[in-house]
Amino acid sequence: MSTALTAIAWLLLMAVSLYALAVAVIFVVMCQPPVRFGRFMRHFPMPAMALLPFQPLWNIARKGSTRVGQLAPDFELSTVDRSRVVRLSSFRGDRPVALVFGSYT
Repeated sequence: MSTALTAIAWLLLMAVSLYALAVAVIFVVMCQPPVRFGRFMRHFPMPAMALLPFQPLWNIARKGSTRVGQLAPDFELSTVDRSRVVRLSSFRGDRPVALVFGSYT
């Protein structure tokens, strides 16, 4: 092979390796708790999002392990007025509970 082809092959190999490393780093960060993920993404250049398969990685990283028919994981939240703390399990067997994530408008 000529020197030019060898150089092009090395550059291509390096570009593919760097892309794979970037995808792996983003995936590992997506698997972190939301606060840690947010701290990292605050510094991540948004135009670079177009180059990475963000949505498929996000869907895999945040898939979770809860399945249909399985009990929801228990958690506690403060009420809107912060007057008390409510635990999800306190409603079990008493009344149905709907969990809404994201915007409710």
